[in-house]
Amino acid sequence: MTDRPIGPLVQGFVTPPAPGPDRIAGIHVTLERLDPARHADDLFHANQGQDWVWDYMPYGPFATLQDYRDWQAQAAAKSDPFFYALRDNRSGAVGGVASYLRIDPANGVIEIGHIEIAPTLQRSPAATEAISLMIRWAFEAGYRRVEWKCNALNAPSMAAARRYGFTYEGTFRQHMLVRGRNRDSAWFAIMDHEWARLGPAHAAWLAPSNFAPDGNQRQRLSDLTSRARQEE
Repeated sequence: MTDRPIGPLVQGFVTPPAPGPDRIAGIHVTLERLDPARHADDLFHANQGQDWVWDYMPYGPFATLQDYRDWQAQAAAKSDPFFYALRDNRSGAVGGVASYLRIDPANGVIEIGHIEIAPTLQRSPAATEAISLMIRWAFEAGYRRVEWKCNALNAPSMAAARRYGFTYEGTFRQHMLVRGRNRDSAWFAIMDHEWARLGPAHAAWLAPSNFAPDGNQRQRLSDLTSRARQEE
């Protein structure tokens, strides 16, 4: 029998740690380990009257503050998903949550998801930096692959994945039932060797020099990550 390909050996791989830092600080945003006592009230009020933010989530909207506190308490108690609250460094307000999930240190794979950004933080440098910080932490911790999955009908999430530099890998049809409705899931990922070029693109976008005095960006992150991909 002829030799069959079985994949290259992965040299020097060390099992990375599970997520654990209570705080990841950036220029525009600080990620804080989710704590209902500190985060639930602000975020409930930031989302109040904006039920559409929950359209692609398996939970929410929440009718009362207590309902939301109860959900946050359950979320904060888990190690997978591992939730962070997103605090805008400029205003000091909590404007969203995001998590690591499907955490697989043995294979060096981790996903970023359960991302819920209140309208007050959407389309801001802080919101972009929050996800960038999570990607960076994962690769610096030793993960080989960072995943992003979303409802294939969720056009903003699909666009965001590409903006950060994730590569679309396909759609899993009839992947889930969410609130009794079918969900086809689009899969995206970044590999560690790709982050070697994408990381500097993120840093260039976040640099203070990339923002005009009125706060408008000079270069778009999507352009920077697209160029980085072309250089691979």
